[in-house]
Parts: sequence; C-alpha cells; structure tokens
Amino acid sequence: MSALFNFKSLLQVILLLLCSCTYVHAQWPSLLDRYKGHGVLSAFWKMARVGERASPYVSLACILMALSQLNS
Repeated sequence: MSALFNFKSLLQVILLLLCSCTYVHAQWPSLLDRYKGHGVLSAFWKMARVGERASPYVSLACILMALSQLNS
C-alpha cells in the first residue's frame, strides 16, 4: 500500500524527511539556506527548522515509531 494512504507509513515518511533535512542542514547549511524562500524547495528548509527546534520531540517520535515497527 502507498505511504500516502496508510497513516502510519505517512508518519514514517514525514519523520524520515525531518531527520534527513535536519542532518543535511547541519552538515551543509548553505545547501538548504539558498532555497529559503523559493517555492517548493523551501519546504525542505522548513523541515530542517522544525527538526532543529523540536529535536527532543522528533527524536522521541522516532523512538516510538521504531518500537511500533518492532511490535508489528
């Protein structure tokens, strides 16, 4: 089933994007900063901001998602 139609899979994809964008922004800040206000690509910059500012909550959500994967 597609990740768009399964809520659990959609949450996994969003968490993966948050973590990936945060990592890329930490390693190469200029890569995402140049797209800060440019349409669709600014969504990646915004995900990096959310990942940086809500990092304890994002990491807790990743742990909970991993535990739920082990149970299923």
